[in-house]
Parts: sequence; C-alpha cells; structure tokens
Amino acid sequence: MNSDIDIIKRNDVKITGNGDKPIIFAPGFGCDQRMWRYVTPAFKEDYLIITFDYVGAGKTDLQFYDPTRYSQLTGYAQDVIDVLSALQLQEAIFVGHSVSSMIGLIASIQDPKYFERLIMIGPSPCYINDPPDYAGGFELSALEGLIDLMEKNYIHWANQFAPMIIKNADRPNLSNELEESFCSTDPIIAVNFARATFFSDNREDLLKATVPSLVLQCADDAIAPKEVGEYIHRHTPGSEIRFMNATGHCPHLSHPRETVAIIKDYLSKLQDK
Repeated sequence: MNSDIDIIKRNDVKITGNGDKPIIFAPGFGCDQRMWRYVTPAFKEDYLIITFDYVGAGKTDLQFYDPTRYSQLTGYAQDVIDVLSALQLQEAIFVGHSVSSMIGLIASIQDPKYFERLIMIGPSPCYINDPPDYAGGFELSALEGLIDLMEKNYIHWANQFAPMIIKNADRPNLSNELEESFCSTDPIIAVNFARATFFSDNREDLLKATVPSLVLQCADDAIAPKEVGEYIHRHTPGSEIRFMNATGHCPHLSHPRETVAIIKDYLSKLQDK
C-alpha cells in the first residue's frame, strides 16, 4: 500500500465519537458499515468509533480488490490490521458481526497489539458439521448448493437467504434491507467471500486466542446455532458468553438496544476492574 491515505479510501474508513478509546465495528458477509447505524451512536461519548468496509463492499475502492487475497479470511483480517495501523491505533475494542468475529480473531492472533477485546456477534469457527464432536449447522452439500445458487441466480439467492438470516418475519423491512445489501455487491466478489466464509475452519484458531472475548449468542439463529456459540466459549481462552433474547443472526439491526446494553455492560465491568 502506497500510503495510509490509500487505506482510508480503500476501506472507506469513517471516524466519529468523542472519546479516546478506539472501538472498531466490522460488518458481516454481504453487509456494509451502514448496518451499525443503530448501535454506534450509543458509544459516541466515550469512544473513538471506527467503521469501515472490506474491499469489495459498500463504497470501497474496487481497484484494490484482489480475488486471491480475498479468497481467504486472512485477506480480510489484513484489512482490519491495515486500518488500525493507518490510524495509528492500538488496544482497540473490536466488534465483529458473523464472519467478522473470526476475521477479528485471526487479526488478533497475527498482531495482538491492535486489540484489547474481541466482541463476537453470532460467530462461527466452522459452518460444516463434523460428527461426532462438532455441529456447525450445515452439511457440506447444503453449502455447496448455496454457492451453486449464488452463481446461477444471485438475485434469487439474496431473496431467499435474507429472511432466513434476519428471522424476524413481522419486520420485512429488515429482510429487505439485507437483501438490498447483498444485491449491491458484485456477485463475483460476493461468491468469493461466501466461499471464504462458509468453507473456512477456524476451530484451531480459537485455542490460539490471546485477546479476551465476549460471544453474543442469539436465539433461533439459523446461521450460528446455540451449540456453536457454546463451542466457541469452551474452546477460547478468556472468553465469556451472553445468550440474547434477540432472534435471528443480525441483532444489531433487529435488536440494537439489547445489543448495545450487553456490550456496554461487558465493557463497564472491564473498567471497574
């Protein structure tokens, strides 16, 4: 990268908030930083808030998209490290949704000085069932079928997948927003990220964690079921887990008050120590 300015532009980095402590919000697959808009205002008085997008999403600079780099979660982890390095920030609170939870974990293992805590919303280290000891929620054939549908009819996939993720049928506006977010991404880029997301296995990385973490486990989550959250908690040193009343996989959209309350409670207890 030629300069820090390139990274700020590349990842469409936004900085707000009045505090000194950095807190960075990382979006999940198919999402962009706008998805955090119901959560970030609650932290503006006490934190320096960083939002960004991975290259290929939102308003990032697509000239920097490298399909080889972004075929692995390590490429996305490097985006996180690049952003924090460009801003000259260390010991940040990292809040990651879905696959960004593992991306943050990978980044913290690679360069722990940038991270003080990891907050994982709906995380999964492996989406594929591996009996008898691990239930990720999906059979390999189901995920291969999902990728096949994305490649053949991306719009139809987005229409079918968004409601399953949101799981709040009485609020179709949320599913519509997620569907629109999916459809705003180049399908080729989205499929590449989907492969990196759904076919990765980061279970061994859990044991390498050196940064304390909080797992937010939603109820009735079709993407990261309860057993997965409990697995992460059992296998990640220094982790805590909170079970949410929020249903679905996107509580920062569907239940932002509960999401904020749990995160703030976790961080306040750290300050009291």
